[in-house]
Amino acid sequence: MIFSKLFENIDYLSLIGIALIIYVTNYYYKYFTRINPLPGPFPYPFFALNRIEQSEKLLLSSSRNPFIKKHSTKDGKGFHELGILGKGLLFNQELKSWKYNRHFFTQAILSPKFANEAVHLINIIFNELEGYWDKLYLKEGNNKNKMDISTWFNQFTNDMIFVILTGERSYTMAGYFNEISENEKAERPSALIDETVKFVRAIRNLFKGILMFQFVSPFLRHYFPYFKNKSDEVIQSLDFINQRMDSIIKRRRQEIENTPLDKPLSNDLLTTIIIADTPRDLSYNKNDDKEVMRPMTDLEIRGIIFDGIIAGTDTVNIFFSISLLKFFVLNIIFNGFIYYLKQTANTISYIIYYLANNPDVKKKMLNEIDRIFQGDKTRPITESDINNLKYCEAIVKEVSRIFSVVNSLPRCLEKSDEIGGYQWPPETIFRINIDAIHHNKEYWDEPDKFNPDRWLAEDFEPKKNSFIAFGRGLRICAGRKLAMVELVGLIALLFRKYEIDLVNKEAPLKTYSEAVTACTELLVEIKLRN
Repeated sequence: MIFSKLFENIDYLSLIGIALIIYVTNYYYKYFTRINPLPGPFPYPFFALNRIEQSEKLLLSSSRNPFIKKHSTKDGKGFHELGILGKGLLFNQELKSWKYNRHFFTQAILSPKFANEAVHLINIIFNELEGYWDKLYLKEGNNKNKMDISTWFNQFTNDMIFVILTGERSYTMAGYFNEISENEKAERPSALIDETVKFVRAIRNLFKGILMFQFVSPFLRHYFPYFKNKSDEVIQSLDFINQRMDSIIKRRRQEIENTPLDKPLSNDLLTTIIIADTPRDLSYNKNDDKEVMRPMTDLEIRGIIFDGIIAGTDTVNIFFSISLLKFFVLNIIFNGFIYYLKQTANTISYIIYYLANNPDVKKKMLNEIDRIFQGDKTRPITESDINNLKYCEAIVKEVSRIFSVVNSLPRCLEKSDEIGGYQWPPETIFRINIDAIHHNKEYWDEPDKFNPDRWLAEDFEPKKNSFIAFGRGLRICAGRKLAMVELVGLIALLFRKYEIDLVNKEAPLKTYSEAVTACTELLVEIKLRN
């Protein structure tokens, strides 16, 4: 009560302004008293690397590479309070724990069974998506003639990532259909849709409020009503997410225990991780490393599944509403956590845009798709199909190069080191500028030209570290193979059956670029291909 009366007239924007002034003043004090007088213009409050020679040391693939930290140790105290630092992969900066979790995650996601499951699920989820499109846009007499395809693919990716990670369905597409449909409703139980909406809302609330645990002192969060209420909401959202994850893990363990050893199990990530290094694992007892052989605990499994869900759902869109002022601070605090957030929904939107504006490329793509599917617009796509869609794969790579979803990669020094020809103190944060590297004339011929054919040229191989859409080094995106499978599969499923045109070809892409460059809206007209 005392604190409430004491602070009730305080302007919260003024508090934020004071905090920012303190931060910037401290940054430039360190800049002017630095040990390495840098050339170039007056800097922003972080240091960016624009050339592959400067970043090569940070992106070594060797297991002895010490550069796995993505943010400063002092910036992680709030995350420690939430109990998310040191868990899973995204927030984990403890090398031993990170390597252990990475081993299980990589082993699961790169397995042939997982790839087969991913292709199978793409067909199922896309069939559901088509059902909604048929009712909204393709049914005879329907007056809807355009749609925001970027929003649909956000929902598609939400449902796809949840089922492939946990083996259980979510229904964000159904929820979106119910929201915009004037007459019909999705043929899904409303309780399941509501549960999905509640879960996604909890994830969004968590990341909307997580800054509270970085900028606001524990004293204010615990005793000052305004900040306490906000931090309590974050904690409640995290508790709900953890409870949901724990119940899924417990239910899956029970299913596995009740399944005879000679009976097959599902191929989702959760099941694969639970049985890893147990008698059900085909590679059981083949690894002599006792620490790696240890099965994962429920808490460790929850950390990995939590990472996958926040990386695969559209939580990335939370950050688009953050002001530019907050962004600079957010960049430094999160130090590239955003890198792992999904690229699929945004990249497929950019692919549609570039194809619409490059008819020659689209024609080559359609020829490849028609050659493989022979006019069959309904049969399920297979892993073999995806492996044979080389031109579609080249389109994915070229769009990822010329219009990168992720702008930069973060690295933080554990100890004093020389980077880019200068000596730097511990806790220095670097951002590797992906856009600058992808558009550098020294590494790419005609870098500003959209040209998928470059990837199919004989003996073509990008210069080392010149293509880093999925990162590089020890922290290279473990889900890159899944992303490529999903993107190539979506291109084929979309364009073998539908004609998709931009509503306005003259309009520029509507994007919002901060830590990532996201498509905020892409209006298209869709009809069946003749």
